[in-house]
Amino acid sequence: MQWQVGAIWLLLALITPALFLVAGKMVTNALGLTATPAPQGNNIIAVAFSALVLSLFSNPWEEVGWRGFALPRLQKNHNALVATLMVGGLWGLWHLPLFFWVGNPMSNYPFLAWFIGTVAVSFVYTWLYNNTKGSLLIVTLFHVLGNTFGVIISGVSVTALAIVYCVVAGLLVAVYGKANLAQRERVGAG
Repeated sequence: MQWQVGAIWLLLALITPALFLVAGKMVTNALGLTATPAPQGNNIIAVAFSALVLSLFSNPWEEVGWRGFALPRLQKNHNALVATLMVGGLWGLWHLPLFFWVGNPMSNYPFLAWFIGTVAVSFVYTWLYNNTKGSLLIVTLFHVLGNTFGVIISGVSVTALAIVYCVVAGLLVAVYGKANLAQRERVGAG
């Protein structure tokens, strides 16, 4: 696992999840979309801390599987675009049971919009992963903070966030190309 990364990549992993949510809130308001309210209670600090702790226990293991195992193996035989679509699709389906779990906040989300957003944000994960020579630390921080900021920055429509992620995914492909989705060679299993 790659631990040494440039400060810019660490900074991007720390702030872009919040920036995406703020952009999603702007799109929500601009298009007049309805946001599914997250149950927050009276103490946002306690809720954010709970989200952070839960994310720290679950998200690193997701990243070990999706970006640490699946992505480099898929990128060995496929370009980054195809590998990302495959990982993103599988990652989205992985969460499908949460949509049937009554009481889980995700059970109120429109699955198709959420699924499209998940596949689209996978391009950001691949971009971070490939540019940092396979840093699970960076993609895990991005994932953990995305979930944590998601309870702090409320009023964001799942559809609006999917739109933001699709625009970003399109820009990443346009700027970096489908072969590597990065400034450097894609990370493949060796």
